[in-house]
Amino acid sequence: MSQLTDLLDPAAIQLDAPAADRTEAIRRSGDLLVATGAIDAAYIDAMLRTVEEHGPYIVITPGFALAHARPDESVHRTALSFLRLSEPVVFGHEANDPVQLVMTLAAADESAHREALAALAGVLADPERRQALDTAASAQEVLAVLGDQGEAAADGAAPATDADGAAGADRAAGAADAWSASTAGAARTTPAATATDPEAIPSKNLILTVCGNGLGTSLFLKNTAEQVLDRWGWAPYLSIEATDTISAKGKAKDADVILTSGAIAQTLGEVGVPVEVIQNFSSQVEIDAALRRRYAV
Repeated sequence: MSQLTDLLDPAAIQLDAPAADRTEAIRRSGDLLVATGAIDAAYIDAMLRTVEEHGPYIVITPGFALAHARPDESVHRTALSFLRLSEPVVFGHEANDPVQLVMTLAAADESAHREALAALAGVLADPERRQALDTAASAQEVLAVLGDQGEAAADGAAPATDADGAAGADRAAGAADAWSASTAGAARTTPAATATDPEAIPSKNLILTVCGNGLGTSLFLKNTAEQVLDRWGWAPYLSIEATDTISAKGKAKDADVILTSGAIAQTLGEVGVPVEVIQNFSSQVEIDAALRRRYAV
């Protein structure tokens, strides 16, 4: 099993559940962890307060929300739940609505779930595996898609299509191929090299990814951004730190750029460094474009 499925009890998976709105969807997803003894109901209230305060930043990719709150005494162990709604629900996100999949992350500390989020980022970035989550017929099929058998499970899934009938997976693959070819240019330079431009600002060698709590969606975004830097060959030169909104305001002066959601960008306001809004936290192509703007690659 992968680290991701280690944290997902089959009893915390529910398929095709009704929900009238985002509050009920988050509550139902949290209730699955209450039923398995991973959290108390107070954690659900904390998740709802976080969304009310910071907006729908938990909707990190089209149709997918990762609900979470800060670790506290209401979390008994690090765990995940998986809820698929019978009908999509509007969460209020300008680009990624409506939401049909809701996962709740309950973290007992700030480190135990890092590998799981990295694995989840990989699943959501794969069009076939993402589609397979929409069509899985049982909890075991969900676990197969999320776990080490994910690629095999996705082989039987129909390709995602848009309103014109074009295969979404083919479009995604084409974009990824074009982006892969373009990374060769980035690999020939470094952050230090871009600073040779007399009008360039020297790099501080730090990127911040920010969410409301600094341990859920910001870590997810950090994982994807690190994959971009790896493909550029820049990983040895830049550090990426996941943090919360309060800490980000103090740390911004030490960073080159902040990557975050539109809702969190509004919460941050003016912080003295560029803030790049990322809509799809699993899209290396989107993050690549944002970093190219900052580093003039």
